[in-house]
Amino acid sequence: MITLQRIQQAAAHLQSIIHYTPLEYSHTFSQITGTKLYLKLENLQKTGSFKIRGASYKISTLTEAQRKKGVIAASAGNHAQGVAFASRSVRIPCTIVMPETAPLAKIEATTGYGAQVVLAGSNYDEAYKKACEIQLDTGATFIHAFDDLDVIAGQATIGLEILQQLQDCEAVVIPVGGGGLIAGAAAAIKLMRPEVSVIGVEAAGAACMRAALLNNAPVLLDKAVTVADGILVRKVGDHPFALTKQYVDQIVTVEDEAITKTMLMLIERNKYVVEGAGATGLAALLSGQVDLKGKKTVVLLSGGNVDVHLLSRIMEHGLVEAGRYLRLATKLSDQPGEILQVLEIIASQRANVISIQHHRHGESILLGQAEVEIDLETRNKQHTAQILESLEAAGYHFIIR
Repeated sequence: MITLQRIQQAAAHLQSIIHYTPLEYSHTFSQITGTKLYLKLENLQKTGSFKIRGASYKISTLTEAQRKKGVIAASAGNHAQGVAFASRSVRIPCTIVMPETAPLAKIEATTGYGAQVVLAGSNYDEAYKKACEIQLDTGATFIHAFDDLDVIAGQATIGLEILQQLQDCEAVVIPVGGGGLIAGAAAAIKLMRPEVSVIGVEAAGAACMRAALLNNAPVLLDKAVTVADGILVRKVGDHPFALTKQYVDQIVTVEDEAITKTMLMLIERNKYVVEGAGATGLAALLSGQVDLKGKKTVVLLSGGNVDVHLLSRIMEHGLVEAGRYLRLATKLSDQPGEILQVLEIIASQRANVISIQHHRHGESILLGQAEVEIDLETRNKQHTAQILESLEAAGYHFIIR
C-alpha cells in the first residue's frame, strides 16, 4: 500500500543520495502552450533520470542476507543505471539484463557503475524473462523497474518535490511506460493536493496503460514500437495500474513525430538534452493532446540518457519535419554554368547550401545529363516552398528526397 507516510520515509532516506532537481519556469513553452509552464528537470538527476529514486529506496529495504546475494534487474537503460549506481553505493553484487537493442551509451554507463550486464532479447519483456531465469538460479533479489511498491514509493518523492517547489501548482504532466513513475507521483500529489490534475502521457506506439484502462486490467500489447525507448513497455504493472486508476485524471498518447520535434525544441530553446521518454509530457502539450491553457502546469522531463547516434538522427529528422533541412534532386544538362545558375537562384532565396553531389553515370542518367543532389539549410516550410517555386519558374524541376 502506498501511503503519504511511506513516501515521506522514502524522501527522508533519499535526501542525502539524490539531487533535489530544479523546477524551472519556461517563458518560451508557456507562450507556445498558453499555460504557465514549469519544467521539472529530472534529466539533471544522478544517472540521468528519476530511476535512481526507486532503485535506491528499494535497496535500502533489503536485509543483510538479501544484500549478500545481491540484486538483479531488467531494464532498457535508465532503471539499469539507477540499480547499478545504488548497488555500488552500498557495495552489493548487481546483475542487469538489458535488451540487445539497448543504446550503447546506456550499456556502457551501467557497466561503468560496476554492474554485470547480460544482453538478452529484443525488448524489455524478453530481457525481463531472462532476468527471472537468472534470479531463480542465483537467489538475488529482483528489483522490478515499476511493479514494486518500494520502487513506486521512491519515484513518488518527485511528487512531493513538485508540490514543495510550486505550492499553487494546478496540473502535472508525467510520462508513462510501465507505470511506476506516474503511479507514485500521482499518489503523492493527490494525497497532499487532490485538486491538482495529474495527466499521464504514453507513446502512441507503446500505449500499454491506455490498453489496460480500456480492458480494466493490464494486458500484453501484441507489439510496441517507439523512438522513446525508456517507455517501450508492452504491459504495465499490476500495482501501477491500480494506483493509476485511483489517482490519475487522464492518460493521453503522442506520436513519435511530436516526441522527436519536442526533443529538438528542448535542445534549441532551453539547451536541455532530453531523451524520448522524457520529452513525451511536453510533446503532449505542444501537439495539442492536452489543453491546460491558463493553468500553472508542471511537465516532468524524466530523463536525459539518449544515445548520441540516435540523437543525431532525431535532430536531422526534426529539422526536416520543421522545414529547416531540405534535400533536392534533379537532372541537369551536363554543361558549364548549369549548376551555377541553380545555385544563384537558391542564393537569391537566402538558403544555405550544405553540400552538393554531382553524378554523370547511373542507370537513369542519360548521356549529356548529370544528376545533382543539393542539401540546403532553410528557415521553415514556407521558405522551402518559395525555393521550389523559384526553381520551377526558372525551368528546373526538383524533387524532395
